[in-house]
Amino acid sequence: MTATQSHPTRLAPPTAPPVGARSRALLALVLGAFVALGPLTIDMYLPALPTITDDLATTSATVQLTLTGTLLGLAAGQLVLGPLSDALGRRRPLLAGTALYVVASLLVLVAPSIGVLGVLRVLQGVGSAAGAVIAMAVVRDLFTGRAAATMLSRLFLVLGAAPVLAPTIGGELLRFTSWRGIFVVLALYGALLVAFGAWGLRETLPPERRSTSGFRGTLGTYRGLLQDRTYVGLVLVAGLTMAGLFSYVSGSSFVFQSQFGLDEQQFGLLFGAGAFWLIAATQLNPVVLRRWAPAQILVAGVIAGTIAGSVLLVLALTGTGGLLGVLIPLWAVLFCGGLALPNAPALALSRHGEAAGAAAALLGAVQFGVGAAVAPFVGLLGNDAAAMGTVIVTALVLAIAVLVLVVRPWRLTDVPEDAAAG
Repeated sequence: MTATQSHPTRLAPPTAPPVGARSRALLALVLGAFVALGPLTIDMYLPALPTITDDLATTSATVQLTLTGTLLGLAAGQLVLGPLSDALGRRRPLLAGTALYVVASLLVLVAPSIGVLGVLRVLQGVGSAAGAVIAMAVVRDLFTGRAAATMLSRLFLVLGAAPVLAPTIGGELLRFTSWRGIFVVLALYGALLVAFGAWGLRETLPPERRSTSGFRGTLGTYRGLLQDRTYVGLVLVAGLTMAGLFSYVSGSSFVFQSQFGLDEQQFGLLFGAGAFWLIAATQLNPVVLRRWAPAQILVAGVIAGTIAGSVLLVLALTGTGGLLGVLIPLWAVLFCGGLALPNAPALALSRHGEAAGAAAALLGAVQFGVGAAVAPFVGLLGNDAAAMGTVIVTALVLAIAVLVLVVRPWRLTDVPEDAAAG
């Protein structure tokens, strides 16, 4: 498909269950709990990274590779579990993936080396990928267009609580237990999700709408998605925007604890304060959508984030403003990312409602795959504020280039004001 061709908005078939206002709120809560497993896995152990470095007698850059392993697992797991959910329905792959996560988390308790820990983090990523990809597929089962963007924003509200609370919880847990105790808590949370999902989660993909094409059909689906230039561009923009955020996640514990001398609990609180701005933007997004199209908000968010990242880099390189000189532009970057993140996936998924699981899987795989590639660079560049700013600016400049050269947002057809399947 060329960039000049436009997709009609594909509404879900009338077999999709109707979704009222109260049901939407409950759905956002349930899906958010599953999606939050990934951010909790990534963020809760961040305060312990320096401790893990000492305990396992390794380097900070090597420890950051355990974060890369988690992100790679999230990426690869989505490529498999997304199409699997198109064939088997959403519920069974979601519960099976979460159960795998619980087992991997418990095995961390006996991990003897950084290499074993890295492998188990990959398995944790694969297990948590079920929630990440299937939640988006469920949203696409029930909504499209602006309604999907609004639902994703509500989902990000629940999701946003994870990065706010996770480092704080991790820092507090370190008062009473070792870093391995953090993984006990994660295993218990995963077990609760399995129990709750088995009891109260309904299926949103009826048998008559499931894929029966098998492995070759899955490859054909991915081939078709990759031939849609605009979809690919939107996926890359989402991935590069996420890469900017992951550079913050990867480097923040070393920047705030090693460079600025904060302790584990102070870092947790400061990390949560930054996540507040990301959440605020995702919740402002439905209000802004009443006036502007998703493509307009996406472009504005990426450009404004690039400007804020550039300010961060300049202040970090010159040492101007100390800790506040890093925090204020960094929070602006997070706010702009919160505006861009719900709209890029909504625009991408609205083009391929007939293969929502595979489309969401490829989207998630690119987001976390790019994040996995970016995470080590902050460590390689020095694990300081300047290194973090450099990676953020580079990722967002590339996102602007993809928007202009590939997506061409001025050619995107706007989506309906409300396109809930029900």
